[in-house]
Amino acid sequence: FMCISVWFRSVASLLKVCAAVAVLISTGPAHAQTPWADWDYTFDREITPWSEVQSQLPPYPAEENLISLDVGAATQHRFFVDSKSVSVGKDGVVRYTFVIKTSGGATNVSYEGIRCESSEQKYYAIGKKGGAWSRARNPEWRRIEYREISPYHFTLYADFACRGKFIAGNAEEIVAALRRGPQRRSVID
Repeated sequence: FMCISVWFRSVASLLKVCAAVAVLISTGPAHAQTPWADWDYTFDREITPWSEVQSQLPPYPAEENLISLDVGAATQHRFFVDSKSVSVGKDGVVRYTFVIKTSGGATNVSYEGIRCESSEQKYYAIGKKGGAWSRARNPEWRRIEYREISPYHFTLYADFACRGKFIAGNAEEIVAALRRGPQRRSVID
């Protein structure tokens, strides 16, 4: 019996100590908490929503600055990127001027952006005759998808501007890659 009596007193003492600690923790000041107490909240707060930066329109493209973009044989149009307009923004958007010379003789010019993280493309402005810009009618981000007839956005996205969800490099590196052309992978049987 003596052994059981000592054991009960030890358990009772332990329970009193635990109760006292619980009271201290629940009534103590907020700074007495562990440094990890708000970790999840702080970690989640560090994830800020993406916001697009305002960019300036580049000068209208000059013929000598155009780099040909090979998009395959599915279309007879010719596609170009203005080397002087390529930029990489702090918002993670690769911006550039795109020129399409159609097989019928027309020339279409647009100032655009590609967001690698979300695989999207956006028109900012459309070129007008005489070298002026006009704001795009519906400047919304659109998902980049491969299209056999006009795969130019997909080609620019997948082969030059982005590596998966990351930007392929700074503006100079992207322009250098455009000048080199696509890096074709050999097929091994």
